[in-house]
Amino acid sequence: MEKIVENNPHNDNYDEENVPMKSLIIDEILTWSKMIFFVLLVAVIINQFVIVNAAVPTGSMENVIMPNDRIIAFRMAYLFSEPERFDIIIFPFPDDESRLYVKRIIGLPGETVTIVNGLVFIDDNATPLRDDFIRDIATGNYGPFHVPEDSFFMLGDNRNNSDDSRAWNNPFVRSDRILGRAIFKYFRGFALLR
Repeated sequence: MEKIVENNPHNDNYDEENVPMKSLIIDEILTWSKMIFFVLLVAVIINQFVIVNAAVPTGSMENVIMPNDRIIAFRMAYLFSEPERFDIIIFPFPDDESRLYVKRIIGLPGETVTIVNGLVFIDDNATPLRDDFIRDIATGNYGPFHVPEDSFFMLGDNRNNSDDSRAWNNPFVRSDRILGRAIFKYFRGFALLR
């Protein structure tokens, strides 16, 4: 009867020279390959189902988000709640869905949005919406825009220099097109987005 001897460095009968170098290298490559594959798989799953990682090329959301800032949006933000006014969201541009946009929700489903001398009014309310987050004093008259059910009216914080719902051929973003709510920016500094 033969005795089975494991290749174990703690075994007195272990002889490192009997293990071929090629086998050790292949084992090491397989170990690293499995680890890299697992990390990539987790990254793809997180990017597809948990976050949106995007670069902002323009100044339409200044001063909250600056040109070349990178932002992270949470894809599951609206899984158990509805988007709210003033949320900053990422969505495919309604006129060209190959491009992603980031804007602030201003008009909610079923509302009428009117902009008079840069001030935003909802329905027949005589008091304009707060605008303490916008870059400069906004100008211009737009609307009225009647927001369809299950859609939103979007504006940039840099109102005088923003391509947003006021100018689009399809002025509203449907709720099923929202990719996620922007939660923070990074790259040239870290900040939570509100």
